[in-house]
Amino acid sequence: MPTGDRRAYAGLPSTAMGFAVLSFILSKLLWGVVAPGNALVLTVAMGALLLRTRRWQRAGKRMVTLAAVLLLLVTYTGLGALVALPLENRFPKAEPEGRIDGIIMLGGALNPPITADRGDPSLNDAAERILGFADLVRRHPQAKAVFTGGSGRLLGQEYKEDVTARAALAQAGIPDDRVIYEAQSRNTWENAVFSKDMVKPAPGERWVLVTSAMHMPRSVGIFRAVGWEVIPYPVDYRTRTGAKPYLRFEFGQNLVILDDAVREWIGLTAYWLMGRTESLFPAP
Repeated sequence: MPTGDRRAYAGLPSTAMGFAVLSFILSKLLWGVVAPGNALVLTVAMGALLLRTRRWQRAGKRMVTLAAVLLLLVTYTGLGALVALPLENRFPKAEPEGRIDGIIMLGGALNPPITADRGDPSLNDAAERILGFADLVRRHPQAKAVFTGGSGRLLGQEYKEDVTARAALAQAGIPDDRVIYEAQSRNTWENAVFSKDMVKPAPGERWVLVTSAMHMPRSVGIFRAVGWEVIPYPVDYRTRTGAKPYLRFEFGQNLVILDDAVREWIGLTAYWLMGRTESLFPAP
């Protein structure tokens, strides 16, 4: 673990660092299996293998049938949107009023390996985080600006998000010295812990948190748990308002929404069980 990580964990029990590493590794390995898209592929593959046996042929047929039904639901219904709606509607978007002391954006909107290969900042489906953050930074020139995000990859920790963030924000007109960059965190918990250790927000300061609407409940819960009250500024919406599922007959797009929503529900549950949020579904 880099030196900066050890400093942030210094005040915690001696086992905290090891637990952080273990929970990070386990989360990546388990997600590789339970992610809806991966789970569908594994179900089809296992079913196909069982079909070739005599003893388990019936089980194989059931698995292939189940996978087919789920594929149809994902492709031709608003299943992903329905799972995502409660997350995105939890913290309504509102323009922050009054004094703003700081603005913090969570990583996760960037593609560092592609940036490194191509020499041009590469953003993913959550690019609105960059746009929203840049807009707030321009409109509140007196506020501190913080980007937090290292690498959330199990392999390839050398690809840090801050490199891409610097280049993307420069293209958006934000000078490099305008933003404080935290580049060691690997997940949302470490985003909050390491950033707080770095900027040391004073009691009573008003900080705006920029992240995807779907990710906002877990993020707010974590920041509250570390003692940092923030003003939610959700961006990157994937669903329509008024509980209307966005029906797109596109398997790939619908699966991405479902994957992201399921990840957040699992993350909320896991972080609550680990004591990293005070409530299962944080509210305004």
